[in-house]
Amino acid sequence: MKNNPILKNLKLHSIGLAILISVGLSCGKTDNPIPVDPVIPPPAAGTFSNPLMNGADPSVYQKDGVYYYLQTNGTSISLWATTAMSKLSAAIPKTVFVPIVGAANSRNVWAPELYFFDGKWYIYYTAGNGADISQRTWVLENSSADPTTGTWVDKGRIFTADTDFWAIDGSILELNGSRYFMWCGRPDVTNVNLTQNIYIAKMTNPFTLAGSATKLTEPELNWEKNGFGVNEGPQALISPDNKAFLIYSASYCGTDDYALGMLSLKTGGDPLVKADWQKSAQPVFSKQPQSNAYGPGHNSFFKSPDGKENWIIYHANSETNQGCADKRNVRMQKFTFKTDGSPDFGVPVATGLQVNKPSGEQ
Repeated sequence: MKNNPILKNLKLHSIGLAILISVGLSCGKTDNPIPVDPVIPPPAAGTFSNPLMNGADPSVYQKDGVYYYLQTNGTSISLWATTAMSKLSAAIPKTVFVPIVGAANSRNVWAPELYFFDGKWYIYYTAGNGADISQRTWVLENSSADPTTGTWVDKGRIFTADTDFWAIDGSILELNGSRYFMWCGRPDVTNVNLTQNIYIAKMTNPFTLAGSATKLTEPELNWEKNGFGVNEGPQALISPDNKAFLIYSASYCGTDDYALGMLSLKTGGDPLVKADWQKSAQPVFSKQPQSNAYGPGHNSFFKSPDGKENWIIYHANSETNQGCADKRNVRMQKFTFKTDGSPDFGVPVATGLQVNKPSGEQ
């Protein structure tokens, strides 16, 4: 690890650097956001405070001691690299993909996620031609050892023939040696009915899906229908005892009641069989006005540097009625697992509260 050039560059850039960036909508309607910077108090030694920085749709991937971070930019895809997530705002983003002007993936670039499969890097993202109805999920591939370098090759759209309609928020579930692609789809091709569901399909390779898709969940409960019915932003979570969970965002992101829901896969269950998943009757993470946390959602997971702690990173608004636009900011906090193996996210921690850094951070 001493000779890792990524870590050397991170250490050189980590002193005295801070970047606050603008970010667009997730399920909103723009790719040219206006920056609104959150107030971030200086941390005490060994602690940090939320929010980390301005942004939405945060995603984190860990490899070889480095955390790679992505979020919605609207017009391009950037990568942040850091060895300490509490110091994320001091990392310098590297733009790795700018779509061709006028192309089918040139506008409303949302919710990118990074993965490393079979010796190559992949980014799954959402984009369209500028019209909301054109939003689809896409894949980029990079064979470089360092995802911030090399060439990102456009592998095109990823979809199944029976779900070739509005699609966003692509993510991956790896379970029992198989990979599954999960995403949010809007089946009304007229775009009149805005209801958003979550689908899953098995992957034959990192950019191709096999067979047909399964609709895993749709907005059925009242807390999933604020604004209009939405199930989106699926994220896989495997417990320490190897139980599979799907954490998703529910309700329209423009409401204060945007929240996280959960599906639990039964022991020995098939991820492609809807009946093998059980939906929690209540949200598992929701607004906390006294903590300045409105509409918390669209999350990702990571472990502390020493592997001993589990962390959730998500976006939220600091005030009521701020919608799903440029005032959202990125936050993170530790979570645990209950005796039954299910996650316990607690409640959103207050902005400005000094929180212990992830264990093992330098």
